[in-house]
Amino acid sequence: MVDGQLHSARIVVASNRGPVSYRLGEDGSLTAGRGGGGLVSGLSAVGHAEAAVWVCAALGDGDRAAARAAGRRLDAADTGGHQVRMLDIAPEVFSAAYNGVANSVLWFVHHLLYQTPLEPVFDAEFAERWAAYEAYNTAFAEAIAQEAATGARVLVQDYHLALVPGLLRERRPDLRIGHFSHTPWAPPDYFRLLPDDVAEQLLRGILGGDRAAFLTRRWADAFAACCEGLPGAQVVRDAAGAAVEVRLDGRTTRLGVHGLGADADFLRERAHRPDVEERMAALRERIGPGRRTVVRVDRTELSKNIVRGLLAFRRLLQDRPEWRGRVVHVAFAYPSRQDLKVYRDYTAEVARVAGEINSTFGTAGWTPVDLHVKDDFARSLAAYRLADVALVNPIRDGMNLVAKEIPVVSDHGCALVLSREAGAAAELGEDALVVNPYDVRATALALHEALSMDPGERAERTKRLASAATALPPARWFLDQLEALGGE
Repeated sequence: MVDGQLHSARIVVASNRGPVSYRLGEDGSLTAGRGGGGLVSGLSAVGHAEAAVWVCAALGDGDRAAARAAGRRLDAADTGGHQVRMLDIAPEVFSAAYNGVANSVLWFVHHLLYQTPLEPVFDAEFAERWAAYEAYNTAFAEAIAQEAATGARVLVQDYHLALVPGLLRERRPDLRIGHFSHTPWAPPDYFRLLPDDVAEQLLRGILGGDRAAFLTRRWADAFAACCEGLPGAQVVRDAAGAAVEVRLDGRTTRLGVHGLGADADFLRERAHRPDVEERMAALRERIGPGRRTVVRVDRTELSKNIVRGLLAFRRLLQDRPEWRGRVVHVAFAYPSRQDLKVYRDYTAEVARVAGEINSTFGTAGWTPVDLHVKDDFARSLAAYRLADVALVNPIRDGMNLVAKEIPVVSDHGCALVLSREAGAAAELGEDALVVNPYDVRATALALHEALSMDPGERAERTKRLASAATALPPARWFLDQLEALGGE
């Protein structure tokens, strides 16, 4: 990269994961695979000009080799035309920051996942991991400071990079900086599980930006409530009581809400390709003729609540024997974060409970739970189209796009059983069957109601769900944040 490209970016996006990943072959060759999602769609909406740069981290050996070979920016042929700077952060620093803090602490706090009689324990080992998290955030702040033009707009993404706005503000006070949280935000009493100095650093880090944005009003208000505990902080609320800005140390951080929606055009086109049709035929054969389907598609992430969903299905078969032999729970539980023991244990428990249900209720011609653990996007879309009922029951979720995607591609209408603790409930709750995710009995009753729903009512609900789910598609979601930051 020539010197003239320094400080050239008018728009900078920063996230842990970028739009491309690399696989390192045994012969040292690199194979690029492009990612998807809202950020990719959003950055595509502003074009592939030199004026927009994406800063991300190298996640594995292939990424690190590509980052070292690239120098500063990756080959645009690998990135779909995007200008991408991938940071080669030392593996031990990345692991401690990503697994040791972001996924093992911050994720647990915001999703209320701790078994508090035993955890968390913040000791000398945590202090070392927190130092790595600080170093990881500093690497991002320094790279952004190098890339951003005077007065550029910077969109920092998620809990991995909560310190970046404040660190970047120290280096480049001229920038317009926004932070977006894709997770829920913990209520103050739970947030205070964190060491006081860490909690304050996180809040001050995000408040270093001009805007702090969230998926729902609930999460924005929770963040503001945590900020009220900072010495000298003032939360400004509107006439309805919603927090609109936080003032601290002579600066104002405006709060915003952008409820990421489903990409309807992409999903509907992708869901009718030949590979999806093939998988639909295979699923129909596994399910059997005339049977109804309860579909879930999730990673085996602790907050997704897959085990209680299985227990609710078991309770349905216990209490409503008329459904035995007539319904199949198609459960896609794709392994997640298997480098952490608690996730490996949870994945094993999902398989154990599914097997127990099948051994208790299954017959020669009927397998109650059709469990899939190998990630297959085409098969997920096939299940979306076939679903009579979608079960989305997270303990807590920033939004949950599965709840929005299934109604968009459903062939014949799909009843949605939705946790009240999913951010999507704020937009979809009126036409979903909303449940307490901890209440297995109530979830079983909701499954029965969903399976018994009149087809006409189900179809009408699905139309309204799809309309709400696509109100803010990814490109518009991204551009709204950019526009709200102000500047050029």
